Amino acid sequence: MGVKDVAREAGVSLGTVSNVLNHPEVVAEATRKRVLDVIGSIGYVRARGAQQVDGLASRVIAVLGLNGADPYFTALATGVEQAAREADLGVMVCTGTREAEDGRHLALIAAHRIRGAVLISGDGAVRTAAALRRHALPFVMADQYALEPAACSVGIDDVAGGYAAVRHLLEQGHRSVVHVGGPYELAPIRDRRTGARRAIIRAGLASDSLHELSCPALTVGAGKDAGQRILGMADRPTAVFCADDLLALGVMQALYEAGLRVPDDMALVGYGDLDFAASAVVPLTTVRRPVVAMGRQAGRLLIEDTAHHAVHGHAHVVLQPELVVRRSTLAAPAR
Repeated sequence: MGVKDVAREAGVSLGTVSNVLNHPEVVAEATRKRVLDVIGSIGYVRARGAQQVDGLASRVIAVLGLNGADPYFTALATGVEQAAREADLGVMVCTGTREAEDGRHLALIAAHRIRGAVLISGDGAVRTAAALRRHALPFVMADQYALEPAACSVGIDDVAGGYAAVRHLLEQGHRSVVHVGGPYELAPIRDRRTGARRAIIRAGLASDSLHELSCPALTVGAGKDAGQRILGMADRPTAVFCADDLLALGVMQALYEAGLRVPDDMALVGYGDLDFAASAVVPLTTVRRPVVAMGRQAGRLLIEDTAHHAVHGHAHVVLQPELVVRRSTLAAPAR
C-alpha cells in the first residue's frame, strides 16, 4: 500500500496525507484521526529512499508507552537505551496511549523502518500489541509477562512485592492495614493487591484485617484523597501499604496536615522506590522494582529477536523486587 491508497481510503488529498505525517499540527483533528486510522488499518509504509537500503536492518528500535514525564517510564526507557547502546543502535520514543495516537506511532515506525519495539504495559497496550502483530512488527512486552504469550516479555513479580510489603508491616506488630491501590485494570497493580492479601492470610489473620481503598490514578492527588478517606475511618488502621510511591506521598501529606506522625501514629509503605522516596520528610519504606534492569533486558530480547538469522524462542523473564526499609515503618504501632 502507498500514499495514494491512504489518500483514496481517507477521502483526502495527497498533500493532506503528507501533512498528517510531517506537519500534523496544521491538519484538523477529525481529518488527522481519519488518515491515521486508515494508515493503521492498511499498513502503509513510507519509503525512506536513500536513507535506507532495502534488505538492511534498521539501526533504531522504538519504545512505546506511557507519559514521557513519568519517572517510571524514564527509568524503563533508560534501560532500553542501555541495551541499544551496547548493540550500537538508536532509540525512538513514542509516548501516549490514546487510540488516536496508535496510527501515528505505527506510521512513524513504518516510515523509519524501525526494527522492532519495546511495548510498555498499561492503558492501550493490548490494542497496540494487536496492531503491531497485524503489521508483522516484532515487539517485546515490558512490565507484563502474561499479556502476550506470542512475544517475548519481561515482568516483575509484583505478587512477591506486595507480599513483602505487608509481611514487613505485620512483623512490626501491625494487625490492621489499609491497602491503597488501583487502577486495577493494570495487572501489576492487581498483583500487588494479591500479594498483600496473601500476607494477611499466611499470618492467620482475618481477611478484614486488610482494608482496601481504590484510586483512579497513581498520583499524589489520588493518594492525598485516599489519606483523607483513611482519616475518616471509624476503626482507623495503624499502617498503610500503597501500590505506588506517588500514592504514598499523597497519603503522607494528608496525615501530616491532620497532625498525625509517620510512623508513630501510622506506618507507611510505598512501591517503586522513586527518587524522592529516600529524601521525603520521613524517608519512605518501599518496594524497589528493578525498572532499569527490566528495560535493559527487554531491549536485549528485542535485539536478539530481530537479529539476522537468529533462532530465538519467546522468552518470558520475571525479575524480583526488593523491600527497602526506611524510617516510615520503624516505630511500634501507636495502639
